[in-house]
Amino acid sequence: MVKPTPEDEAALDATKAPLLEHLVELRTRLIWAVVSFFVCFVICFFFASPIFTFLTRPLHHALAGRANDHLIYTALTEVFFTNVKIGAFGGLCLGFPAIAAQIWIFVAPGLYRHEKKAFWPFLAGTPVMFVLGAAFVYYLMLPLSIRFFTSFQTLGTTDAMGIQLQAKVSDYLDLVMTLIFAFGLTFQLPVVLTLLAKVGMVTVRALRDMRRYAIVGLFGLAAIFTPPDAFSMLSLAVPLVALYEVSILLVYFVERNRAKEDALRARESA
Repeated sequence: MVKPTPEDEAALDATKAPLLEHLVELRTRLIWAVVSFFVCFVICFFFASPIFTFLTRPLHHALAGRANDHLIYTALTEVFFTNVKIGAFGGLCLGFPAIAAQIWIFVAPGLYRHEKKAFWPFLAGTPVMFVLGAAFVYYLMLPLSIRFFTSFQTLGTTDAMGIQLQAKVSDYLDLVMTLIFAFGLTFQLPVVLTLLAKVGMVTVRALRDMRRYAIVGLFGLAAIFTPPDAFSMLSLAVPLVALYEVSILLVYFVERNRAKEDALRARESA
């Protein structure tokens, strides 16, 4: 763990305030976060149709030219509430920078200088990794999954009934949004581990020693966040294991840079 300097302690003491002031500040930040989400929700709900078209494009490409190249709904309110889900989904994604900024404004005064320095780049890197995970789902995993599962369709014959996909609006959108959130959140693994290394809570040796247990845990995490089939689970578990190995490399660079800085400070103080 990186020890704070006396200057850091003095700067942190200067930010201390009564509990009531912290609660008032927390309420203010929550209000601004909710307002940011609501504004983004309204915008995304208004553009729900083009967002829906974008999210259903992989399925449309897989079924192009077939009689079942469409989605169905079986409840009167299903499409409306699907648009509400799209609004909430888009509002959360679009409003994340503003929500994260409110979290930072509330948390930053209680951090030491070295903790702020360590935390800030990763706050900016979080949406990047989320977009990377979402792009992995949309452009690679989802088309392959749709192609695999639609391959079970069969044509009817005089001796056997055919099997044809009739996908529901809500079911398909729930699947896509679940996968995007699952991959977007789990792709934060390098961000989290590198941040913990920055503040001295994780080391390369510990990550290497825990590798076998981490792999088992990552496969279990993939089984929780993905639909109950081996293909989807492996589509998430394999990238997570790769990201864990990348995290070990990033933590190694963090430790090497810290060792250089400590050696430099030692020479300066000598």
